[in-house]
Amino acid sequence: MIEQFEQAVAESKALTERPSNETLLKLYSLYKQATEGDNASEAPTNMFDFVAKAKHSAWDSLKGVTKESAMQQYIDLVNNLKG
Repeated sequence: MIEQFEQAVAESKALTERPSNETLLKLYSLYKQATEGDNASEAPTNMFDFVAKAKHSAWDSLKGVTKESAMQQYIDLVNNLKG
């Protein structure tokens, strides 16, 4: 599965259409969960850094999801984006 995940990561960077911000956030959070596990970092303190806050929140929402499950969800999402 790791090879499939790495392939999906490479393919996600070569998509012909740029995914929506919501989809990009989902890709980011699944990638972080798959590679690092649960988010242990502190929430961003700059209240105007909306991107960092959104990324942190999205990754945090996957707490408890296994790395393997996150990898599979990432692979599935990239395959859907490819059509």
